Amino acid sequence: MLTKNIDLSNKRVIVTGAAGFIGSNLCMELMKRYKDIQILGIDNVNDYYDVGIKNDRLSKIVGNSQFEFVKGNIADKSVIEKAFNEFKPEVVVNLAAQAGVRYSIENPDAYIEANLIGFYNILEACRHSYDADKAEGGYKGVEHLVYASSSSVYGSNKKIPYSTEDKVDNPVSLYAATKKSNELLAHSYSKLYGIPSTGLRFFTVYGPAGRPDMAYFGFTNKLVKGETIKIFNFGNCKRDFTYVDDIVEGVINVMEKAPDENENGVKYKVYNIGNNDPVNLLDFVDILQQELISAGVLPQDYDFEAHKELVPMQPGDVEVTYADVTPLQEDFGFKPNTPLREGLKRFAKWYKEYYG
Repeated sequence: MLTKNIDLSNKRVIVTGAAGFIGSNLCMELMKRYKDIQILGIDNVNDYYDVGIKNDRLSKIVGNSQFEFVKGNIADKSVIEKAFNEFKPEVVVNLAAQAGVRYSIENPDAYIEANLIGFYNILEACRHSYDADKAEGGYKGVEHLVYASSSSVYGSNKKIPYSTEDKVDNPVSLYAATKKSNELLAHSYSKLYGIPSTGLRFFTVYGPAGRPDMAYFGFTNKLVKGETIKIFNFGNCKRDFTYVDDIVEGVINVMEKAPDENENGVKYKVYNIGNNDPVNLLDFVDILQQELISAGVLPQDYDFEAHKELVPMQPGDVEVTYADVTPLQEDFGFKPNTPLREGLKRFAKWYKEYYG
């Protein structure tokens, strides 16, 4: 295991995407765990999906003395420069991004803006945090940049489980291409300016108050309305579903260890964070249905077969996602382990309480 070199208990941390699914959960856990931590959350709270859910997440963290919120777009350079100049972060976690594979086909501009221009602004701000004129009160600049990548970067990779050692030069969606670009940009900035950076390839994150565009949430909405759900690739897809608490635990572990220089003299790492246990979509939907009935979201006699349609693969999708988390386990003694049924049970309970 690696020796951690960052004590978060008294750090100033910027979290972008703070109103997002992972970002809000991360902020809550950091404040619970580290009493003297100061967090600046940045989010533009856009309407890509239900803003009510984003505001509900924010309501649980805004007002805490450890947390300050800025509503702004990371693609707006002035927003990022102001945040860095005034807050002087020591750790930066960039989770803000335009997510979703299929939406990247409909609205590519959103991905270029958030995932490329926005991330470039973060990198530039980290770079200039080391400028001599910023060194007031002993501030030494950003000690660690942690950023969200995605399992989508593996694209048409045939080898499973997916390893961070695999060559990933065949993205099958614009979203995947932007996330791979983030890794390349982070590497170059780490090499040129010494920014210690770690990329995290998340695998199908789910849980309470998650993203409505994700399959488990979208399926639930449709089933509640009595609509038919479409199961792509005729149900022959497998996904490495990862519960949000496991993702947060992985992010915090990584935050506490800025990478040492590798053999190329670069302070740069990339990890997979996945459940290491892919589940067939038909099995996943069956478990989801059972837990929705158990939570009272769907009636006991719900005719599931009448609301299910098997359809061909969608453009940009892949047949399987499967994370090799050996490096994460070796370096931090941690791997995601929440069983899918337990995670979906918690989601179903939240859905019942939230929507009534």
